[in-house]
Amino acid sequence: MNLTPHSPFSSKASQLLSWGHWFTFANIGLVLIIALVYLAADAAPSSAVGWVYMIVTWVSHTSFITFCAFVLTVFPLSLIFPYPRHIRGMAALIATFGISVLCLDAFVYYQHGYHLSFQSLSEIISLLIGMLNSMSILTVVFIFLVFIAILGFELVVGNHAWRHLDKLKSYKFPKYATAFLVTCFATSHLMHVWADANNYFDVTKQDNVLPLSYPTTAKTLLARHELLDLNEYEQARTVRLENATSHFQVPNNLQYCEFDAPAVDIFVLNSISNATSQLANKDLFSYSHVLVPTDPQDHYFNLIYGLPAYYRNTITEQKLSPIWNSKNTLSVSSDNVFGYFNEPEKDSKIRFHFASELPNLPDASAYIIIEYPMGSEIVTQTTLHTNLPYFSDHNGLMQGTDIMYTLLDKHFNCGQLASQTMIGNVSGSNELNQGVNYSQGVLITYKKDRIILVNHDGRHKQISAKEGFPIEQKMDIPFLVQSIKLLKRFTAKAPNQ
Repeated sequence: MNLTPHSPFSSKASQLLSWGHWFTFANIGLVLIIALVYLAADAAPSSAVGWVYMIVTWVSHTSFITFCAFVLTVFPLSLIFPYPRHIRGMAALIATFGISVLCLDAFVYYQHGYHLSFQSLSEIISLLIGMLNSMSILTVVFIFLVFIAILGFELVVGNHAWRHLDKLKSYKFPKYATAFLVTCFATSHLMHVWADANNYFDVTKQDNVLPLSYPTTAKTLLARHELLDLNEYEQARTVRLENATSHFQVPNNLQYCEFDAPAVDIFVLNSISNATSQLANKDLFSYSHVLVPTDPQDHYFNLIYGLPAYYRNTITEQKLSPIWNSKNTLSVSSDNVFGYFNEPEKDSKIRFHFASELPNLPDASAYIIIEYPMGSEIVTQTTLHTNLPYFSDHNGLMQGTDIMYTLLDKHFNCGQLASQTMIGNVSGSNELNQGVNYSQGVLITYKKDRIILVNHDGRHKQISAKEGFPIEQKMDIPFLVQSIKLLKRFTAKAPNQ
């Protein structure tokens, strides 16, 4: 094969390589726009450093994966099969496929909080097919038009770059753009090394946001050069979950609340079978994605106190009333754990009933009905029925702690008191849809559709809340650390420590 500079093959290959650079630059711009979906899916950084890192990583990482896609696909094809018209067509199809996969991954991450992976690809496809079947025809048509628009963009960009290649070669833009992208790439990794070494979570919490993102960490970099004591490093960044019966500390300066709204009855049923006919005749809202522990006492504690069961042993042993409770606002039907509460009274504003059967429900009363959780795992999902409107606009998962939090915030207008005394979310207002709980020695945390379970010994698993399949994804350590800190918000050190 003749590869001299003046050979037709070498000339075509050189032109295609130059064309490929411009084709890649155009796709970098498109990918940058799509990647904004990932940034919008999570909470914004809370510091200037976090914002700088987010921007330089967004620019450099999306550009890097786009360029790598070109090098691994279009570039070798240009050398093996240097026919411009065919290469432009194949490049447009390859780019359309890649951009479509990126759009799908961005959609999955925005909706469910995890990326596509080969290990769980079949389950994710099943999940998406179920969502597609429930979509309207207009939505399906819109998705099809987006795919056509991407293909049209690739064909137009490819043909335009080829026809004006000589003019584009005279531009100095690629040199400056390349230097800028390389600078952003180096800056993002250096910032991550610093943040990882100093436990600066406003940076490291962004590790899993963009797809195929595995930034250099201080631990791996310094340990490789024997400049870091790994034991000391792990001790410095670990937030321990031991001592689950740690002392519960009551917050100071609690906001006073009148609780002057109508009373609410909360029924926790052992079985729902005998209540289905009565519920069918009521105008109720039902929600089936309430994430609760399968341990009944932990489940009851979440509902009554609005707190994770991390505090259950200490509070129940001392027979403490919820710190938001005043003027006998709360009453609970007697059982072997919470028998120290008042029996349900007419003057009580929040009345819990633990029963095997559902009594007759007056049409004028406000009530919540919670089905008994069934399952052998640490957590499961159960169903909530209510005639209160505050729960009807919720999307994603809900926890037992969120129910009491929502009641205080929306029904009794005691939002500040709820935020001071509980760990939960207001139904319908938590856009990020994330939470934390604790049961049977296991940390339970979720973010959108992804549930993370972590044992004391470090064993962990991630599962999809909707479908239950395991998720093979890099562990989000910063998110776990933030969740543990939130869990231990009301923890006080023991007097002898």
